[in-house]
Amino acid sequence: MSPGFIFTMSLRARLTLLYASLILGILLVFGSVVYWLVSIVLINHIDEQLHATVSDIVNVTRVDLIGGDLSVIRFPALEMTSNVHVQIWGRNGKLMTTSPSIAVYTEPLDPENLQSPIPVYHETYFEGVHLRVLNVPLIVEGRSIATLQAGASLSLVDTAQEVLLIILGIAIVIAVLLAAIGSWLTVGRALAPLDSITETTEQINRADDLARRIPYNGPAKRDEIGNLIGVFNQTLERLEILFSAQQRFMADVSHELRTPLTVIKGNVDLMRKMKSLDEESLTSIDQEAGRMTRLVGGLLLLAQAESGSESLSMKPVALDTLLLEVFQEMNVLAGERVKLRLSEIDQVQINGDRDRLKQMLLNLVGNAIQYTPKGGEVFLSLSTISEQARLIIRDTGPGIAPEDLPHIFERFYRAEKSRTRDTSTGFGLGLSIAHWIVEKHNGHIEVESEEGQGSTFCIWLPLDEKVIIPVTTD
Repeated sequence: MSPGFIFTMSLRARLTLLYASLILGILLVFGSVVYWLVSIVLINHIDEQLHATVSDIVNVTRVDLIGGDLSVIRFPALEMTSNVHVQIWGRNGKLMTTSPSIAVYTEPLDPENLQSPIPVYHETYFEGVHLRVLNVPLIVEGRSIATLQAGASLSLVDTAQEVLLIILGIAIVIAVLLAAIGSWLTVGRALAPLDSITETTEQINRADDLARRIPYNGPAKRDEIGNLIGVFNQTLERLEILFSAQQRFMADVSHELRTPLTVIKGNVDLMRKMKSLDEESLTSIDQEAGRMTRLVGGLLLLAQAESGSESLSMKPVALDTLLLEVFQEMNVLAGERVKLRLSEIDQVQINGDRDRLKQMLLNLVGNAIQYTPKGGEVFLSLSTISEQARLIIRDTGPGIAPEDLPHIFERFYRAEKSRTRDTSTGFGLGLSIAHWIVEKHNGHIEVESEEGQGSTFCIWLPLDEKVIIPVTTD
């Protein structure tokens, strides 16, 4: 069976084949051991019979010394057992006596070991009969006078071995077939939920319905299939959230692009009709082009961050100097509408990308100013706590609803319920970008907010070097 054919089989068939092969291997090993043990027991029984016969013959054998040579003067009756055939051969290769059962044969039972100086058991074929032969040299006063060969037929042993092989073969075949059938049924039942997964997935593909979930009524909710379905349902839930976010994003981007494009086209048509450049129209076009530039820039940055192609230029950064720079720039944006206050600042140095850190601060402070109503306040502070720099941006705006709070750093997400959207509203990318920048600097952001009480963003960044000089600014 080729590997390619195996891989084209269904999982159910492959598992069934695996289990059946495993059972076959175990039974073959077991059968081989049983066959070997039975063979050893039967052969040992034959050997004991041969040894007993030879011992009886040697005990009744008599020799006499004639002319300085030893010679046998009386042999025992060799019809002691009909199951054992006996021959006694002299040193000159002459057959001295034989048992009546093989009296017509003049050839040795085991020619190969006829001159062996030690007792030897050997299997051979004599006149087409399978024999087990014991060769024993007869030694008197240190001299070998003859060789006794006792042989017993192994036909019963061979028959027993053949019958045992047939029985083991039939038993193995039946056991493997039963194992294959049982495995096929058991594996089919165990893999039945996978068919449900496939069917549900196909329905999702056909209907684009990510809200559908895979049911599981297996024997154990915590088995491997149950865990797989649980993880798959979690994946579907996450995909549904991401797909919803993408749909919301596409709708938002379409709306955001439609507005500036409409304004730009309208102003261009107006100037074409007037056949002159209008300063107000040019200003409007410039503002709308800036909005589109910011949108495209944010999308490009997030795409680069997601692909890993956006790298940071890490250098020592004086975070206090950077915060003062952002404070001055954003003070102009706040104007008289919102009071921007710097409540605390320490001299702090970290290792980071200055441009990205400034972008993060501008996004967070800009959000705080944008969503704080007229007459409200935004507070900034920088301090060092436990070998970390802590940046706090707190506003007195409308706050964030509890159901929106876990999602504010998700891309394209805007908490519209708690923050009124107008023409100055962002694209839902600023907090995602800020969160990514902080994570790339091995830091993290914490958020606390209550509706009607404002929001507090706390940014923690690891220190590079710190020189703590408290400065208080009203």
